[in-house]
Amino acid sequence: MSIFEILIIAVALAMDAFAVSISYGCSSEKMPWKNILTVALSFGIFQAIMPIAGWLGGNLFSEEVQTYANWIAFGLLSYIGLKMASEGIRESNDPPHCENVMNFKRLMVLSVATSIDALAVGVSFSLIDEGIILPSFLIGIITSFICIYGVIMGYKLKEHIGQKMEIAGGILLVGIGLKILLSR
Repeated sequence: MSIFEILIIAVALAMDAFAVSISYGCSSEKMPWKNILTVALSFGIFQAIMPIAGWLGGNLFSEEVQTYANWIAFGLLSYIGLKMASEGIRESNDPPHCENVMNFKRLMVLSVATSIDALAVGVSFSLIDEGIILPSFLIGIITSFICIYGVIMGYKLKEHIGQKMEIAGGILLVGIGLKILLSR
């Protein structure tokens, strides 16, 4: 497999994490670099680890991954998306705070949910007898950079559109979950 093909796969896998990063940026009152890098590294690390796990599982788990991956991703993304949207709908005088909208536990759940496709890619790489170290590294790096841009873009959107972006971000997460569920 060529580097170009691996880069295309990496960008495609990063799109769900990018959308979630936009949601994170939209729902945050403040956006220090520490938070941006935490989100980007979380998504990037999971996107890099999951293909390796899938590759190691290979044929043994390929059927189970294909059978349940969409449902798992749909459930996780929908749960967090609905919770995020409901928090945005709640009437409050205080704008949402980053800690209330996207805490570490939620970030970990979203990192896993958006990287399930990468697990399936790892399984497919093992089936075609393709190496996994370079693709996993590139997938993780590209995802991290795309997510940095996503968080910043989401934060800038919030400045122009306002608090309603938290609701939109939650709906976006549910939509991503539905897309994943219906994609097979």
